[in-house]
Amino acid sequence: MLPKDAEDESFAGVDADGEELEGNHFIRCSFRGAVLDGVRTTNCTFDACDFSNAQLNGSEHVGSDFANSIFENVNLFGATFEECRLLGVDFTAAVLTGITITRGDLSYALLRNHDLARLDLRGIKAHEADFSESSLDEADLRHADLTRAVLHNTKLVAADLREANLDGVNLGVALVDGARLDLAGAVQLARSLGAVVD
Repeated sequence: MLPKDAEDESFAGVDADGEELEGNHFIRCSFRGAVLDGVRTTNCTFDACDFSNAQLNGSEHVGSDFANSIFENVNLFGATFEECRLLGVDFTAAVLTGITITRGDLSYALLRNHDLARLDLRGIKAHEADFSESSLDEADLRHADLTRAVLHNTKLVAADLREANLDGVNLGVALVDGARLDLAGAVQLARSLGAVVD
């Protein structure tokens, strides 16, 4: 059973399958290779923790903070994050199939080379998040704050970007065929392609 609070401790390889955590605080802790399938966290803090190679299949997270944590090679199949702070999280090579991210903050997160097609990301905050080489085809990004997000070779085919904040976003390096844009988004696309919009 995981403790209520821990700092600089290792829980590598721990089996906490199905545990329910509420208000727990973990700072710079290691959960490398841990079995956390079905874990439910509510208003927990995981500050700069390492979840590399852990199993978090079907886990549920509500209002929890994972800022600056590492999720490299983590299995997040069917995981749910609702109003969570995922600021600066490294999702390199993570399995994100069937993941649900509702609202919350993905700013500065590393989400390169992932299949995020058809995700409902309405209202998400993703300042300077890196979606390079990822697919956001048919994703719902209405009202998302994508300020200065990196979209190099990102697929946005048929994505819905209406009312999204695209300040500082270079849409010219993304594939936007059939994407739905409002007037502000269309202007941003035109500027990204070198047009002068008066």
